[in-house]
Amino acid sequence: MGVGRFVYTPILPLMTAQAGLTASAGADLATANYVGNLAGALLGMFAPRWGRSRAVHRGALVLLTASLAAMPATHSVAAWFVLRLLAGAASGVVFVFAAGTLLGHLRGRSAHLPGWGFSGVGAGIALSGALVLVLEAAGDWRTAWWSASGLCAVLTAAAWPLRPEPDPEPAAGERGAARPRTHRWFSVLFASYTLEGVGYIIAGTFLVAAIVQNSSRTVGGAAWVVVGIAAVPSSVLWARLGRRRTRPDLLLAALLVQAVGIALPALVGGVAAAFVAAFLFGATFLGVSSIALAAGTHLRFPRAVALLTAGYSAGQILGPQVATPLLHHGYHLALLMGASIVAAAAASAALLRVGFPHRMPAADEHQAAADA
Repeated sequence: MGVGRFVYTPILPLMTAQAGLTASAGADLATANYVGNLAGALLGMFAPRWGRSRAVHRGALVLLTASLAAMPATHSVAAWFVLRLLAGAASGVVFVFAAGTLLGHLRGRSAHLPGWGFSGVGAGIALSGALVLVLEAAGDWRTAWWSASGLCAVLTAAAWPLRPEPDPEPAAGERGAARPRTHRWFSVLFASYTLEGVGYIIAGTFLVAAIVQNSSRTVGGAAWVVVGIAAVPSSVLWARLGRRRTRPDLLLAALLVQAVGIALPALVGGVAAAFVAAFLFGATFLGVSSIALAAGTHLRFPRAVALLTAGYSAGQILGPQVATPLLHHGYHLALLMGASIVAAAAASAALLRVGFPHRMPAADEHQAAADA
């Protein structure tokens, strides 16, 4: 998923320079991927049998790989749009299947292990970014897509045997247990996480292009590798910080750090600023997701994870579109807008600190998982 969804970011400057892709068309292709991702995730969430099907999962892996290989076969923006839409849908299916499988196999194990599983997204970002960086001098945008497809094929082979474990049924006496009233806190959390989806994806789409604007494609590609490397341990590190700090405090801190990271390349030039920005962004975006989803599950709001993921995905669809009018002046204004939106998400997260129910009544963990 890290390759299929995010390799577009380091390839975007190549397509702009070599394939005639305009900035607004680039934003449209990003939106297509996010629309597809939302559709794929919703399929897995609201059609559980499909979401847990090995055949569907394998088909999505093949589709994701094939969609990358097909990108160089055309110069049509419409065809690219369809291919990125399909890649997004496939990656959404893969995420739901992989997350369910991961949590099923690691149920009752150490809390940091799922974080290492989710860090695979960061590893995919780092690997694909490094691949594009190496190939940049030797090839063109077509070679980058074909090579990314080859990397995706190797990872597909590794993921092919993955099988889910059946979810245990909750105890009969606990199915109808009353839930605490947490609507106001969940509403604030939903608003914060949706705003994060809008702001983070602006950087996730245009960060490399913004760095290239004032530097070189080599620096931009290297910065994207830094994003992936920083993302690998981030979920685990944020989970460990959760032993000493509350989830609202952690969410607020992560969002503020991310806002600084997004704004930095627009405010300060130079290679050092680019790499610091990449590190701050990579170290927070997966952490924000893990903290927000954990907080939603903690609140035991019905279908918390599904609702939060839907809001986050809708925000990702909106992000490139709200930034498009600013792209006529380069990418820096878009990054400043993204940083402002993430800062607004942080302001919402600050409200969670008021009366947040840190201790909830005891409840069966399987019931909480079913609600999520």
